[in-house]
Amino acid sequence: MGSAKNSSNAARKARIEEMRRTEKARERRNRLLTVAASVVVVAGLVVGGVVVVNSQKDKDGSAASDSKTSGHFVTGKDGVKTWKGTLGRTHVTTDVHYPTEPPVGGNHNPVWQNCNGDVYTKALKNVNAVHALEHGAVWVTYTSKAAKKDVDALAAKVKRTPYTLMSPDDKQKDPIMLTAWAHQRTVTSATDPNVDKFFAEFVQGKQTPEPGAACTGGLSQ
Repeated sequence: MGSAKNSSNAARKARIEEMRRTEKARERRNRLLTVAASVVVVAGLVVGGVVVVNSQKDKDGSAASDSKTSGHFVTGKDGVKTWKGTLGRTHVTTDVHYPTEPPVGGNHNPVWQNCNGDVYTKALKNVNAVHALEHGAVWVTYTSKAAKKDVDALAAKVKRTPYTLMSPDDKQKDPIMLTAWAHQRTVTSATDPNVDKFFAEFVQGKQTPEPGAACTGGLSQ
Protein backbone atom coordinates (compact mmCIF):
# COMPACT_ATOMS: atom_id res chain seq x y z
CA MET A 1 0.00 0.00 0.00
CA GLY A 2 2.75 2.42 1.03
CA SER A 3 4.91 1.75 -2.01
CA ALA A 4 1.95 2.21 -4.34
CA LYS A 5 1.13 5.56 -2.71
CA ASN A 6 4.77 6.69 -2.95
CA SER A 7 4.83 5.68 -6.61
CA SER A 8 1.64 7.66 -7.23
CA ASN A 9 3.06 10.74 -5.47
CA ALA A 10 6.30 10.47 -7.46
CA ALA A 11 4.37 10.25 -10.72
CA ARG A 12 2.28 13.29 -9.73
CA LYS A 13 5.39 15.30 -8.86
CA ALA A 14 6.98 14.33 -12.17
CA ARG A 15 3.84 15.42 -14.03
CA ILE A 16 3.79 18.78 -12.24
CA GLU A 17 7.49 19.36 -12.97
CA GLU A 18 6.88 18.57 -16.63
CA MET A 19 3.99 21.08 -16.67
CA ARG A 20 6.28 23.70 -15.13
CA ARG A 21 8.94 23.08 -17.79
CA THR A 22 6.33 23.27 -20.54
CA GLU A 23 4.93 26.52 -19.13
CA LYS A 24 8.38 28.11 -18.85
CA ALA A 25 9.16 27.16 -22.44
CA ARG A 26 5.84 28.60 -23.57
CA GLU A 27 6.52 31.86 -21.71
CA ARG A 28 9.97 32.19 -23.32
CA ARG A 29 8.48 31.56 -26.72
CA ASN A 30 5.73 34.11 -26.10
CA ARG A 31 8.27 36.75 -25.05
CA LEU A 32 10.23 36.23 -28.27
CA LEU A 33 7.06 36.48 -30.33
CA THR A 34 6.07 39.67 -28.51
CA VAL A 35 9.42 41.31 -29.23
CA ALA A 36 9.24 40.33 -32.88
CA ALA A 37 5.67 41.55 -33.24
CA SER A 38 6.47 44.92 -31.70
CA VAL A 39 8.61 45.92 -34.70
CA VAL A 40 5.98 45.01 -37.28
CA VAL A 41 3.60 47.87 -37.98
CA VAL A 42 1.13 45.64 -39.74
CA ALA A 43 0.66 43.64 -36.55
CA GLY A 44 -0.56 46.75 -34.81
CA LEU A 45 -3.09 47.35 -37.57
CA VAL A 46 -4.37 43.79 -37.30
CA VAL A 47 -4.78 44.11 -33.54
CA GLY A 48 -6.66 47.34 -34.02
CA GLY A 49 -9.00 45.63 -36.45
CA VAL A 50 -9.69 42.84 -33.97
CA VAL A 51 -10.50 45.37 -31.24
CA VAL A 52 -12.99 47.10 -33.53
CA VAL A 53 -14.70 43.80 -34.35
CA ASN A 54 -14.91 42.81 -30.67
CA SER A 55 -16.33 46.23 -29.76
CA GLN A 56 -19.07 45.80 -32.35
CA LYS A 57 -19.92 42.37 -30.97
CA ASP A 58 -20.09 43.76 -27.44
CA LYS A 59 -22.50 46.50 -28.44
CA ASP A 60 -25.08 44.14 -29.89
CA GLY A 61 -24.58 41.64 -27.09
CA SER A 62 -23.97 38.68 -29.41
CA ALA A 63 -20.50 37.91 -28.06
CA ALA A 64 -21.66 37.81 -24.44
CA SER A 65 -24.83 35.81 -25.02
CA ASP A 66 -22.91 32.50 -24.80
CA SER A 67 -25.47 30.88 -27.07
CA LYS A 68 -23.21 27.85 -27.51
CA THR A 69 -23.56 26.89 -23.84
CA SER A 70 -26.43 24.53 -23.15
CA GLY A 71 -27.02 21.43 -21.09
CA HIS A 72 -27.27 20.37 -17.46
CA PHE A 73 -25.39 18.65 -14.65
CA VAL A 74 -25.38 14.90 -14.14
CA THR A 75 -24.15 13.75 -10.73
CA GLY A 76 -22.01 10.61 -10.65
CA LYS A 77 -21.80 7.99 -7.91
CA ASP A 78 -18.61 9.69 -6.71
CA GLY A 79 -20.47 12.96 -6.11
CA VAL A 80 -18.83 14.80 -9.01
CA LYS A 81 -21.26 16.76 -11.17
CA THR A 82 -20.45 16.65 -14.89
CA TRP A 83 -21.85 19.12 -17.39
CA LYS A 84 -23.67 17.25 -20.15
CA GLY A 85 -24.09 19.43 -23.20
CA THR A 86 -21.91 22.10 -24.75
CA LEU A 87 -19.82 24.91 -23.27
CA GLY A 88 -18.98 28.00 -25.30
CA ARG A 89 -15.31 28.92 -25.67
CA THR A 90 -15.55 32.31 -27.40
CA HIS A 91 -13.40 35.19 -26.12
CA VAL A 92 -15.56 38.16 -25.15
CA THR A 93 -14.90 41.48 -23.44
CA THR A 94 -18.24 41.80 -21.65
CA ASP A 95 -19.63 40.01 -18.62
CA VAL A 96 -21.21 36.61 -19.26
CA HIS A 97 -24.29 35.16 -17.61
CA TYR A 98 -23.40 31.62 -16.55
CA PRO A 99 -25.99 28.96 -15.64
CA THR A 100 -23.99 27.77 -12.62
CA GLU A 101 -22.12 29.42 -9.74
CA PRO A 102 -19.21 29.04 -9.87
CA PRO A 103 -19.28 28.47 -13.63
CA VAL A 104 -17.76 25.30 -15.07
CA GLY A 105 -17.01 26.75 -18.50
CA GLY A 106 -18.44 28.90 -21.28
CA ASN A 107 -17.48 32.07 -23.12
CA HIS A 108 -14.84 34.01 -21.23
CA ASN A 109 -12.48 36.96 -21.20
CA PRO A 110 -9.32 36.75 -23.38
CA VAL A 111 -7.20 37.22 -20.22
CA TRP A 112 -7.04 34.33 -17.78
CA GLN A 113 -6.76 34.53 -14.00
CA ASN A 114 -3.33 33.45 -12.80
CA CYS A 115 -3.64 29.88 -11.53
CA ASN A 116 -0.12 28.83 -10.59
CA GLY A 117 -1.12 28.00 -7.01
CA ASP A 118 -2.60 31.49 -6.58
CA VAL A 119 -4.74 32.22 -3.50
CA TYR A 120 -6.98 35.30 -3.71
CA THR A 121 -8.70 36.97 -0.77
CA LYS A 122 -11.30 38.78 -2.90
CA ALA A 123 -13.95 37.41 -5.24
CA LEU A 124 -12.80 36.99 -8.84
CA LYS A 125 -14.51 37.88 -12.07
CA ASN A 126 -15.97 34.68 -13.43
CA VAL A 127 -15.00 35.55 -17.00
CA ASN A 128 -11.29 35.44 -16.09
CA ALA A 129 -11.50 32.41 -13.82
CA VAL A 130 -13.29 30.40 -16.50
CA HIS A 131 -10.34 31.02 -18.82
CA ALA A 132 -8.11 29.48 -16.13
CA LEU A 133 -10.38 26.41 -16.12
CA GLU A 134 -9.89 26.17 -19.87
CA HIS A 135 -6.15 25.91 -19.21
CA GLY A 136 -6.72 22.91 -16.95
CA ALA A 137 -6.86 24.59 -13.55
CA VAL A 138 -8.88 23.48 -10.52
CA TRP A 139 -10.66 26.38 -8.81
CA VAL A 140 -11.34 26.17 -5.06
CA THR A 141 -14.08 28.51 -3.83
CA TYR A 142 -15.62 29.07 -0.41
CA THR A 143 -18.22 31.18 1.36
CA SER A 144 -18.15 32.99 4.69
CA LYS A 145 -19.70 29.84 6.23
CA ALA A 146 -16.54 27.81 5.63
CA ALA A 147 -14.45 27.20 8.75
CA LYS A 148 -11.25 29.25 8.92
CA LYS A 149 -9.16 26.13 9.55
CA ASP A 150 -10.49 24.62 6.33
CA VAL A 151 -9.86 27.79 4.34
CA ASP A 152 -6.29 27.96 5.66
CA ALA A 153 -5.62 24.28 4.93
CA LEU A 154 -7.03 24.51 1.42
CA ALA A 155 -5.00 27.67 0.76
CA ALA A 156 -1.83 25.83 1.77
CA LYS A 157 -2.69 22.98 -0.60
CA VAL A 158 -3.39 25.34 -3.49
CA LYS A 159 -0.14 27.25 -2.94
CA ARG A 160 1.90 24.11 -3.46
CA THR A 161 -0.08 22.89 -6.48
CA PRO A 162 0.48 24.40 -9.97
CA TYR A 163 -2.66 24.83 -12.09
CA THR A 164 -4.89 25.66 -9.14
CA LEU A 165 -6.41 28.85 -7.74
CA MET A 166 -8.62 29.76 -4.81
CA SER A 167 -11.00 32.61 -3.98
CA PRO A 168 -14.08 33.48 -1.93
CA ASP A 169 -17.51 33.26 -3.59
CA ASP A 170 -20.51 34.06 -1.41
CA LYS A 171 -22.87 33.52 -4.34
CA GLN A 172 -22.34 29.77 -4.41
CA LYS A 173 -24.67 27.31 -2.72
CA ASP A 174 -22.27 25.37 -0.49
CA PRO A 175 -19.45 26.49 1.85
CA ILE A 176 -16.64 24.76 -0.10
CA MET A 177 -16.72 23.82 -3.78
CA LEU A 178 -14.17 22.52 -6.29
CA THR A 179 -14.49 23.33 -9.97
CA ALA A 180 -12.75 22.23 -13.16
CA TRP A 181 -13.80 22.64 -16.80
CA ALA A 182 -17.22 20.88 -17.07
CA HIS A 183 -16.88 19.31 -13.59
CA GLN A 184 -17.76 20.39 -10.06
CA ARG A 185 -18.31 19.02 -6.59
CA THR A 186 -18.95 20.07 -2.99
CA VAL A 187 -16.64 18.92 -0.18
CA THR A 188 -17.31 18.93 3.53
CA SER A 189 -13.90 20.14 4.72
CA ALA A 190 -10.22 20.43 3.82
CA THR A 191 -9.68 16.90 5.13
CA ASP A 192 -12.44 15.42 2.96
CA PRO A 193 -10.66 12.71 0.89
CA ASN A 194 -12.59 13.92 -2.16
CA VAL A 195 -10.36 17.03 -2.25
CA ASP A 196 -7.28 14.97 -3.13
CA LYS A 197 -9.30 12.81 -5.54
CA PHE A 198 -10.61 15.86 -7.40
CA PHE A 199 -7.14 17.43 -7.64
CA ALA A 200 -5.60 14.17 -8.84
CA GLU A 201 -8.18 13.75 -11.60
CA PHE A 202 -8.73 17.29 -12.81
CA VAL A 203 -5.52 19.31 -12.37
CA GLN A 204 -4.46 19.33 -16.04
CA GLY A 205 -6.82 16.36 -16.43
CA LYS A 206 -8.38 14.82 -19.52
CA GLN A 207 -11.16 17.43 -19.46
CA THR A 208 -8.69 20.27 -20.19
CA PRO A 209 -9.55 22.06 -23.48
CA GLU A 210 -6.07 23.62 -23.71
CA PRO A 211 -3.58 21.32 -21.94
CA GLY A 212 -0.24 22.91 -21.11
CA ALA A 213 -1.51 26.49 -21.63
CA ALA A 214 0.04 29.04 -19.25
CA CYS A 215 -1.29 29.70 -15.76
CA THR A 216 0.94 32.76 -15.31
CA GLY A 217 1.08 36.00 -17.26
CA GLY A 218 -2.61 36.76 -16.74
CA LEU A 219 -4.45 38.70 -14.03
CA SER A 220 -3.02 38.63 -10.53
CA GLN A 221 -6.26 39.87 -8.90
